[in-house]
Amino acid sequence: MSRQKNNISNIHSQPPLFKQVCVIGLGLIGASLAQAIKDNGLSERLVAVDRHAPSIDEAIQQGLLDAGSAVLSEVVSGSDLIVIAVPVQAVEAVFVDIKTAMDNGQLATDCMITDVCSTKVNIIEAAKAVFTSLPTGFVPAHPIAGAENSGYHARRATLFVNHSVIICELPTTNDSAIAKLRQLWEAVGATVMPMAADHHDAILAHTSHLPHLLAFNLVEQLASHDDNLDMFRYAAGGFRDFSRIAASDPKMWHDIFFANQSAIVSALDEYGVYLQTMRQLIIDKDSTALMGLLGRAQAARRHFGHMLASTPYTDTSAMSASYNITPSNTVSGTITIPGDKSISHRSIMLGSLATGVTNVTGFLEGEDALATLQAFRDMGVSIEGPDKGKLTIHGVGMNGLKPSKTPLYMGNSGTSMRLLAGILAAQSFDSVLTGDTSLNKRPMERVAAPLREMGAVIQSTGHNGTAPLSITGRANVGEPLQGMEYDMPVASAQVKSCLLLAGLWAKGTTTVIQPEVSRDHTERMLSAFGYPVTVDGNRVSVEGGGTLTGGDIAVPADISSAAFFMVAAAISQGSELTLTQVGINPTRTGIIDILKLMQADISLSNETHVGGEPVADITIRSSNLVGIDIPEYLVPLAIDEFPVLFIAASCAQGRTVLTGAKELRVKESDRIAVMADGLQTLGIDCMVTEDGLIIEGKGIEGNGSNADVNEVNNSQPVFGGGHIISHHDHRIAMSFAVASLRASKQITIEGVETVNTSFPGFAELANQIGMSIKVDNGAA
Repeated sequence: MSRQKNNISNIHSQPPLFKQVCVIGLGLIGASLAQAIKDNGLSERLVAVDRHAPSIDEAIQQGLLDAGSAVLSEVVSGSDLIVIAVPVQAVEAVFVDIKTAMDNGQLATDCMITDVCSTKVNIIEAAKAVFTSLPTGFVPAHPIAGAENSGYHARRATLFVNHSVIICELPTTNDSAIAKLRQLWEAVGATVMPMAADHHDAILAHTSHLPHLLAFNLVEQLASHDDNLDMFRYAAGGFRDFSRIAASDPKMWHDIFFANQSAIVSALDEYGVYLQTMRQLIIDKDSTALMGLLGRAQAARRHFGHMLASTPYTDTSAMSASYNITPSNTVSGTITIPGDKSISHRSIMLGSLATGVTNVTGFLEGEDALATLQAFRDMGVSIEGPDKGKLTIHGVGMNGLKPSKTPLYMGNSGTSMRLLAGILAAQSFDSVLTGDTSLNKRPMERVAAPLREMGAVIQSTGHNGTAPLSITGRANVGEPLQGMEYDMPVASAQVKSCLLLAGLWAKGTTTVIQPEVSRDHTERMLSAFGYPVTVDGNRVSVEGGGTLTGGDIAVPADISSAAFFMVAAAISQGSELTLTQVGINPTRTGIIDILKLMQADISLSNETHVGGEPVADITIRSSNLVGIDIPEYLVPLAIDEFPVLFIAASCAQGRTVLTGAKELRVKESDRIAVMADGLQTLGIDCMVTEDGLIIEGKGIEGNGSNADVNEVNNSQPVFGGGHIISHHDHRIAMSFAVASLRASKQITIEGVETVNTSFPGFAELANQIGMSIKVDNGAA
């Protein structure tokens, strides 16, 4: 017997998508979708079919349904959408009832029909068996959502929010039905994606059906033991988390396992091979291989989430994190800066390509370097760590990399992408390099174009030559890369390093000619790994065909990160700060040279060499800075430090002029424009030029006409307060944090999540020396 409720009109801002939706099956998915349709006003009427009469009665009493029955024909008349939410093996019988309703005139022949089943091929085959030809309104679908509890009472209208729904767009289905179903799922908060039915079943066999099968089997295994009570009593949280899905509806999963038999058996067979491999590694006590397997799995679990969302490892999409900084006047102490990012990248790359084991200490566990680490794990390199800056890399040799089964995801790291492009251009296999939304907007033709001159086959994206980069392997090209002489139009360590790394496999000699000297970490580290590099003035050359030998790499503190604290001490009152064992590679010391030209009080001590790189303790004291015309030859040696140098220039007496710095416009942001906007917000007079910036410093002139220029007087504010948008650029965020030392009011900086890309723990270290930074993580 059909149940009915009194008609009560609901008022919604948008007209309903459907006149009447009929949901067949009020289990978790069917009832949750019905509730979501009701709450969002997506249908004028809502009816349901379910053999469990109490569920129908309760749904009507609660106002969810307008009518319900155990028999389709009693409620279906006039429906323009039917949602099938029954076990997969019951679907064919439902199709029979639907066809009967069409034949009887209760349903239009173009009525939309969809399902929520987790197999698709058998659903389509069942429809073909019942209908002479597939209905034009038939759209198979599958929401990737669920919960531990099942049944009507477990329903949640929000079950599908931020979950995926797969739609199989059949050639027999009219476009309007597909569009309308997509609109329905998006209206209840889901993300819709199309997929072929057979591909869906294969994917779900691995990602859903196999895990459920294993969970049921594991619980059955433990329950069968004589001491099963103790096993469950002492099971840790991990067991409970994994086995939770074994509490799902047995009938549903029984049907799914049979319905998707072929794909599940294939997935089981593949899993059996991996399980046997791990069993043998344990028997053989093969520590290196087991650590490699476990490390790759651990990193992949985190990595793919970011890759699928096209986010860096630190999510910046919501711009949720900010710094709220109270002005402070002085900094002091002795601190250790995190490891050098550039050297951390290269230690992973060359250690992976070397023969033997490479032990790395001081590795920067920031997001960019972790992206490089993950890429080499994806290409089959066994890497232990990182653990407090320590890594053990089991090198595979010059020809030991394996093709990644997925695109290599670089997050927000331009260094990773550009240097890896050189390495991958020489490999035998095809590869794809991609990154987050920000990285995929940055220019990549600057490396792709010269690599093509060496014979590389690289396809960039869009008219601006951006990522993703598709690189064709040499096995498909038929010949190795050819060494060449490349005259760089602009000094760039990334472009130079990319070409030198490609040259390791090239036939003949690869020479890069620099217009100005740029950082030489690649050359130094190649030499440290035993690969000959010839440096003749601005010419750098490598001969292809050599080998790399693993060893110990100690990563010094990053001078680019140290720069923020160098400027902080120079511009603040009564400050003295020592930074220990900072890398002072002569191609990176532009920051020191420029600050000295501005009359900063900087001294070096304890100078030594670590892993081929010079290091020293750097001590900085309060200084009366003066404005200067920055020599262009120093620009490549301080390219990453200019944002914080702009803060120093604002605190200097007189004008500072920067030219020859177009490179700053293609970093994580247009650092010239973004810094100028922020400086103006804080009350600084500055002017953007084509290749630089002119800053009118306030310096000691702001302290009154009687100020003694021979005494350091950094007590007066230079900056006002204000709200700064960092554009998710880590160096912008940290630079304006330093400005707070000479600010009159609070400074708020939005979008600081990316600070972790290069300087994990920046705010904590700044507060340790006397600054006052409060991190607001917002909704995160």
